Amino acid sequence: MPDSHTSASRGGVRIARGASPWLLPTLATAALSLSRARTSGRWAAVAVPTTALAAGMLWFFRDPEREITEGRVISPADGVVQSIMPWKDGRTRVAIFMSPLNVHVNRAPLAGTVTSVEHIPGGFVPAFNKESENNERVVWHFDTELGDIEMVQIAGAVARRIVPYLPQGTKVEQGERIGLIRFGSRVDIYLPEGIDVAVEVGQATTAGVTRIDRD
Repeated sequence: MPDSHTSASRGGVRIARGASPWLLPTLATAALSLSRARTSGRWAAVAVPTTALAAGMLWFFRDPEREITEGRVISPADGVVQSIMPWKDGRTRVAIFMSPLNVHVNRAPLAGTVTSVEHIPGGFVPAFNKESENNERVVWHFDTELGDIEMVQIAGAVARRIVPYLPQGTKVEQGERIGLIRFGSRVDIYLPEGIDVAVEVGQATTAGVTRIDRD
């Protein structure tokens, strides 16, 4: 199944879908300041921070290709496992914290069908804070060979926008790009009862590559 992701290239850099509102104005400002810096010391002073900011934006919104790992459940996010918590209904929640240095494009943990995509308004406390569970978030449900799988994209203190790529009813392949969270944030995945967790708290994960469950 072809990936629904579309991207743009800037000097050979692959850019995540949903980056334009932040990236394009930054690049335009950097280009303007650089063009005028040749004749103006004031513009030269402006060019340094604007160019650095543009480079940082390009790095943040990078979207590398991945060779998808084989396994029942793979990580939906780049980051560090923040917590592993048994849930009252028998599921296990694995929370992955994404710093601003991580790739922020999230991927489908399993192949299946998107049964719901729900946006829930909320706050914007830092994503590593326990109270972040009440933050702005998007709750995904996938119908998979393991049954219903829930995944939650949570906005952080800076991330004020979550960009889902897929609507309800879409069939997805494991590891397919499904959405973007702008800036530092968190992704939770709920493993069904009886599925053992293969990762540990503090372990780094790579979306589409790190296996979350154990045989």
